[in-house]
Amino acid sequence: MISVRDLTKRYGRTTAVAGLTFDLRPGVVTGFLGPNGAGKSTTMRMILGLDAPTSGSVTIHGKPYRDLPAPIHEVGALLDAKAVHGARTARTHLRWIARAGGVPRTRVDEVLDIVGLTSVANARIATFSLGMHQRLGIATALLGDPPVLLLDEPVNGLDPEGVHWLRTLLRDLAAEGRAVLVSSHLMNEMAETAEHVLVIGRGELIADLPIDEFTQRGARGHVRVVAPRLAELSTVLKHAGGAVTRRPEGALEVIGLDAARIGDLALEYRIGLHELTPVHAGLEAAFLELTRGSVQYRAHRGER
Repeated sequence: MISVRDLTKRYGRTTAVAGLTFDLRPGVVTGFLGPNGAGKSTTMRMILGLDAPTSGSVTIHGKPYRDLPAPIHEVGALLDAKAVHGARTARTHLRWIARAGGVPRTRVDEVLDIVGLTSVANARIATFSLGMHQRLGIATALLGDPPVLLLDEPVNGLDPEGVHWLRTLLRDLAAEGRAVLVSSHLMNEMAETAEHVLVIGRGELIADLPIDEFTQRGARGHVRVVAPRLAELSTVLKHAGGAVTRRPEGALEVIGLDAARIGDLALEYRIGLHELTPVHAGLEAAFLELTRGSVQYRAHRGER
């Protein structure tokens, strides 16, 4: 397990990570979310000992990364899929790392098969697409069969089949008892893959929750209502305390009243209903709401 305690990283007057405390648990895919510049990559680099924290600590199975006797067998990581020697082949690259880490040579072909690169194992890495680089990076992370995996934006460059493959792979790895931390900007994909989320903004921890609880807490759902006497129903719902928005397609979006209450009010006033659908907020809506004040780079539409 990874244990992060009061982790802080400053670069001069800039604080990249501010007092992060969390645990990464085995058997769970944890989504690591945050706007650009939030400190996700810096946090991962400190976990792996590539950056020294200004203060605080990170331990993996009770030890700092530098003190692990066989780190490749303890932690697998993908931080930059393009940081490989392009003149090497995929097989040569993996054999070089396997030899350095004391990994049996037979494991190289195993991970090439897992990530679907067997057919191009002898091709030069310089000819690889971004998606193939990502697969090679994941193969490298899996090489030592570690119980902990850290993957920074592994979905980038993957086609739809690759995204589906990775989603299944990460779930399977967690089901084997591994702790999996995945950073991503693709909220829909994280909603399909992660069971737990860590959300940071401007280096500070915003949320550390099961994904369902995060979604429910972060953004309110609404009820979609369609009725023949829409204007009358809108007035009734507003008087009952609902926040009602008339949609262009001829429906009402109601916040503050649940579907059962809306149905009771419609019955009381003898207003027929054609649709009464609770719409639950998604991960993206929850993320945008909770990180609104933590976005470092925000675009604005130009005014004429």
